[in-house]
Amino acid sequence: MLIDQRRRSLGRFEVGRVLPHPHRHMVGPFIFFDHLGPVELPKGLPREADVRPHPHIGLSTVTYLFAGEITHRDSTGIEQAIRPGEVNWMTAGRGITHSERFERARREGGPMHAIQSWVALPGGEEEIEPVFAHHAEGDLPIEQERGAWLRLLAGTAYGLRSKVKTHSPLFYVHVALETSSRITLPREYSERAAYLVSGAVMADGQTVEAGHMMVFEQNAPAVIEASAPSVLMLLGGTPVGHRFIEWNFVSSSKERIEQAKADWRAGRMKLPDGDNAEFIPLPPDAHQSAGALS
Repeated sequence: MLIDQRRRSLGRFEVGRVLPHPHRHMVGPFIFFDHLGPVELPKGLPREADVRPHPHIGLSTVTYLFAGEITHRDSTGIEQAIRPGEVNWMTAGRGITHSERFERARREGGPMHAIQSWVALPGGEEEIEPVFAHHAEGDLPIEQERGAWLRLLAGTAYGLRSKVKTHSPLFYVHVALETSSRITLPREYSERAAYLVSGAVMADGQTVEAGHMMVFEQNAPAVIEASAPSVLMLLGGTPVGHRFIEWNFVSSSKERIEQAKADWRAGRMKLPDGDNAEFIPLPPDAHQSAGALS
């Protein structure tokens, strides 16, 4: 199955939204996938371009950059800049708020290119305590062989294990392929997909262009061959069951999402200590507005 990204405006720039899709809600525990950029941000970028404080429940947000820098602040008291090759893994659990600011670009200008994904928490762990983890490149093992380079961001795959703590079996990998090189997705996971960030590849006899996600059938061979130098994100894992998603909230319970919406509307969710002067209001059409970067 091929999923094309849908363009979503963030005011100053656009993102390509891949998950959730009308015909594919999740891949393993991954319930949300946004491709931001590549875009060149101007020096003096107005603060309106930033992602102001907003809430999450029931998920982990995963931010990974190819270029640029984002400053993260959250309601657990964390302030952390994320740069290319690093992972910000924020587990919302029962509730967290955070902001994402383009402060370096505002000072200096520069590129921005990133992937943000959400991983739904499994049953019994949807209401755990919120926690933020930053992982530098040294926590993310790298492998290189026969024209294929990969960095394991989370989970286990290809005989590697990331130091990022996860709550269900999954894999998440940044891959770069030289022309004519191949990679096979891990067979040990029941749900698997690959998103083509740039370049061109062949999969199952089909030509795939950048901006598309390839979702592979269970137990079927999943071999990708590069027709040009290409960058991909491989992802998947064990399903955690059906999840509802509204705005920035994910839960197995509609009632829990309604409670989170009411809490945010009433100001009952703590804002980040270092960024509490503004926030994103609950959209009137929250059921259609999923996404932190919105």
